[in-house]
Amino acid sequence: MKQSLIAIASTALLLGTGAAFADVTRHPIPNSDFPILQAVEIPADATLVYLSGTVPQVIDTEAEDGSPEQFGDTAAQTESTLASIEEKLTALDLTMGDVVKMQAYLVAPEGSEEMDFSGFMTGYTQYFGTEDQPNLPTRSVFEVAGLANPAWLVEIEVVAVRP
Repeated sequence: MKQSLIAIASTALLLGTGAAFADVTRHPIPNSDFPILQAVEIPADATLVYLSGTVPQVIDTEAEDGSPEQFGDTAAQTESTLASIEEKLTALDLTMGDVVKMQAYLVAPEGSEEMDFSGFMTGYTQYFGTEDQPNLPTRSVFEVAGLANPAWLVEIEVVAVRP
């Protein structure tokens, strides 16, 4: 009987209001204002949510199907991709502030020899490190030769932690 009561009490503590859940610890890059984290610590009892790669949304419905104009430049594609990620997270009862890890894949725009990192950062800083949403993720950005649609310049994957 005593063991059953202990088991019930332990289960209640684990399933309770989340008071047993430890906070995520975010470590900024020392002496830097670059808007990413150096590291993040996630407690063992946290739930991680892995969001599949998300791609740009059509921003110009008048543009020819599959054309670069239909999706915009790197900044516009980053913004529409992050907006789509935000919608997906909201549907899962999460926010952009719950994102702890990001991997971004960028393609060099036509006529350019390298990815548009500055354009990516223009879109990224609208969602991370803002007054309204100050939480930053760890992040990697990769230049890739191409994505599934030749007009896409951006694809982003995120991992969020459920508080």
